[in-house]
Amino acid sequence: MNKIIKFTREITPYLLCIIGVLLFRDFLFSPVVVDGDSMKGTLLNGDIMILNKIAKRLDGIKRFDIVVVKEEDKYLIKRVIALPGETVEYKDNKLYINGNYVEEKFLKDDVTTKNYKLQFKVPENFYFVMGDNRGPSYDSRRMGCFSTDRILGKANITLLPFSRFGNKE
Repeated sequence: MNKIIKFTREITPYLLCIIGVLLFRDFLFSPVVVDGDSMKGTLLNGDIMILNKIAKRLDGIKRFDIVVVKEEDKYLIKRVIALPGETVEYKDNKLYINGNYVEEKFLKDDVTTKNYKLQFKVPENFYFVMGDNRGPSYDSRRMGCFSTDRILGKANITLLPFSRFGNKE
């Protein structure tokens, strides 16, 4: 019986560490890899970022946040352009929210966004997201808006490669 108690005492810290890491990864933070060029200019294919799952609950989702959305069996990294209930429109390569011009400072000069013929109203509890590299981006223009429950969290810190380490907003 002493051997069992001794073994249990020795293994308990390791089990607690494993459980802690799993809980940390499932509920707070986890790594995510940028797949593709839709965020080129801000993020690069292969960048490894931190998915901050708790920020969504604590801070909410704001315009221009970089988020991870779930699309079937894939995870996409996009930027929030319009919030629930807002009307989004692009004309002359400029973003208008509810009829007011909103500057997109993160876009590179050579990026163009095609005009929307009609103004589009984002449904409640949904978000309109786009990639920073507008041409090849598979985003809300093609897939529609994403519901709050399909947004897993924010991804604004690049871990690897070390040359790109830091906050990407």
